[in-house]
Amino acid sequence: MIDVKQLSGLTLAYVGDAIYESYVRDFLVLSGQTRPNKLHHMATRYVSAKAQAMLIHEMEKINLLTEEEQGVYRRGRNAKSYTSAKNTDKMTYRMSTGFEAVMGYLHLLGEKERLEELMSWCIKKVGELDERQA
Repeated sequence: MIDVKQLSGLTLAYVGDAIYESYVRDFLVLSGQTRPNKLHHMATRYVSAKAQAMLIHEMEKINLLTEEEQGVYRRGRNAKSYTSAKNTDKMTYRMSTGFEAVMGYLHLLGEKERLEELMSWCIKKVGELDERQA
């Protein structure tokens, strides 16, 4: 059996990317959104590297992450990636990789309650920002 705590930050981010996007898609559909084009556009506000970097920054400001989660974030953020950011700067991309690493870590450890707590917080935070910008 693989020790999740020993997985690389990029491996954790690979899983976390899919898990976070799945939660966001579920949220949007269950909120009544059903048109694929609109769903894709709305999901981008939650899952873009810029949005994820903003979320992890906000989490850090209020000390939302445990010490262990902070370590996983740093491991993901500092991992040497061989892909480059498409529509953002390198630091934003790295922060989003760290964000995804935390989500992947919690998922693979089976920390469902904590994962859902953070997912709910993220979805609420993006919604609050959207309301302020409207």
